[in-house]
Amino acid sequence: MAKKNQSSRLTEQHKASHGADGIFGLEAKRHDVAVDTVSKEVLGKLEKKYPALTFRYRKSIEKKEINEALQKIDPELGQTLFVENASIIPDGGIIEVRDDNGCWRVVLVSEAKYQGKDIENIRRGVQVGTNKDQDLMAAGNAIERSHKNICEIANFMLAESHFPYVLFLDGTNFLTETIQVARPDGRVVTIEYSSGALNRLDRLTAANYGMPINANLCKNRFITYSGKTIMLQAASIYTRGNGNRWEAERMVDVMLEVSEMSLKVLAGDLFNQLARR
Repeated sequence: MAKKNQSSRLTEQHKASHGADGIFGLEAKRHDVAVDTVSKEVLGKLEKKYPALTFRYRKSIEKKEINEALQKIDPELGQTLFVENASIIPDGGIIEVRDDNGCWRVVLVSEAKYQGKDIENIRRGVQVGTNKDQDLMAAGNAIERSHKNICEIANFMLAESHFPYVLFLDGTNFLTETIQVARPDGRVVTIEYSSGALNRLDRLTAANYGMPINANLCKNRFITYSGKTIMLQAASIYTRGNGNRWEAERMVDVMLEVSEMSLKVLAGDLFNQLARR
């Protein structure tokens, strides 16, 4: 409920302040702006920069719509559906652009996952574990649910040459460097980024074929192996290496970069609209 109230508050703040400047105040400094709010700011920036194009934002995609997209590629695909109203709901929603044929094409899908409160707990002097005598909490597996949405969007976009899925990670389960954090009593706790009990990045890089993180991988890779051409749809995974929370400004920069790469890939199908600009 807290997240919902926060999102509503930020939306009202956005309306009152006429854009991004409003949400990049106190809330941005606290690093807790909801990713769907940031995504809507990105939508506004795209609309302003590309007035000849028509964009839309939606929160979810129905599973039957994904199946229909697969069936257009091959009738053997997209046949199974057990729950008629099943859908996927990425944290940041979906931004689409209408092409010259009137079809909606995805330019951005975004999610943000926070896992691992060790930094906050240590700074507050809170110990964890069964006996409340540990500095660090072993990581859970909740983040692996991100793979479901990534796979579903990949199915939905199987006919495309781009895959604009951005996953923002923060928390001590996604460290890329060893850090030291001081407790209130002055004792310093070392958090090793390579700890198998804490780090969950290796469980997510399956979604980008082990390619670099903190990189825009929106444009699909086409590789040739043994005479076969294989298309790779890779999620763009971004993490704060030191465990700090994401600032809204930086999220906007990343999301705009990925969105504009999508528009470049789709340029041939947007030509008539851009030519009239």
